[in-house]
Parts: sequence; C-alpha cells; structure tokens
Amino acid sequence: MSGSLFIISAPSGAGKTSLVHSLLETNPQIALSVSYTTRAPRDGEVDGVAYNFVSIDTFVEMAGRGEFLESAEVYGNFYGTGQNWILQENARDRDILLEIDWQGAAQVRKLFTDCISIYILPPSMKALEQRLNGRGKDSLDVINQRMTAVREDVAHVAEFDYVIINDNLTEALHEFNAIVSAARLRGVKQLARHQTLINQLQNPE
Repeated sequence: MSGSLFIISAPSGAGKTSLVHSLLETNPQIALSVSYTTRAPRDGEVDGVAYNFVSIDTFVEMAGRGEFLESAEVYGNFYGTGQNWILQENARDRDILLEIDWQGAAQVRKLFTDCISIYILPPSMKALEQRLNGRGKDSLDVINQRMTAVREDVAHVAEFDYVIINDNLTEALHEFNAIVSAARLRGVKQLARHQTLINQLQNPE
C-alpha cells in the first residue's frame, strides 16, 4: 500500500469543510472518503457527494457485516466510514482523506497505525460562534449544543499528529498541503513507489 491515509477533525464551525474542499481543488492526488450517515440531507447536499445517506436499518446491517472502518453516534445521528474503497484506492497509490470526529479518529488510528491525523482549531470561541451562526444551517438550540461540545472535542487535540489554527483560509490551506506533501515523500512510501528506479541505481548495467 503506497497511498497515505489522512484524518482531519475539528469542532463544528472551525472551518474544516471549507479547508477540505480547498485542498481537494488544489491537490488532485488526494480524494475524500464519502461517509455514510443516517441524518437527513441538508439543502443542497447530494447523495453520494456530501454523504451516502442511508436509513438506520441499512446502517445497522452494514455495521453488522463489518463494512465500516469506524462508526459513531453524533448529535443523535449515526456516521460511518466504508473501508473497502479506502483500501482499494490506497493500493493504487491514491491518498485518502477522512473527515471525521475525534471518536472516529481514535478508532481508525488503532487499525491504521501509520495514518496521519490533523486537528483544525478556530482562532477563538468568538470566531467559532460567529461561523456557526453565519452559515445559517442550524437552529439556535443546535448551535448552543455544538458550542457546549467544543470543550470535550478540543480535549482530544493532543491525540493528533498536526494542529492547524484556521484563522486565515489561505495560510491554513498552505499548511495543510505541506503536511500532505511531506507524507508522500516519506522514505517508506518512496521506496515502494520507486523500487524500479532504486534497483537500477543500485545495479547499473
């Protein structure tokens, strides 16, 4: 397996989704794993693009067959990451990005010990609250619930390999790309990717 597996997590409203979309637009070597969820689609969300939207019964059946790399219940809804597609894409030297919460990240790290985990922090609580209110997707009760959950989420930041403060999207994207590029240049990855070249250099005719 030559491709790398990246995990990105953040408290709700930290700008993680915007950062991920920007990375995917500028780095064609990395692909986003589309998670499964039992929650209802929001306005503008397309099935198979934002999430794979499934019923609770379907989700439970998939979990029972061992199809999820990780799964968790978040705000009353179930989320899960399908693992077969990730393994196939990694084997093709494709980097895969998982956009999951800290609970899912902990599960994935146990199975993929060489994965690279990144945590996104907002610049302040005030900025976080402004972003949650500004996107106009959630009710006031949900926003308050998310603000309350921030403390527990951030308590797990030390479990991650890298931390990016998302104050400026351009700067945060530059840091994100630097992590991805460095991971592709790791010796063990390059040895697997360029074994023919290395053999030729070691045994010139």
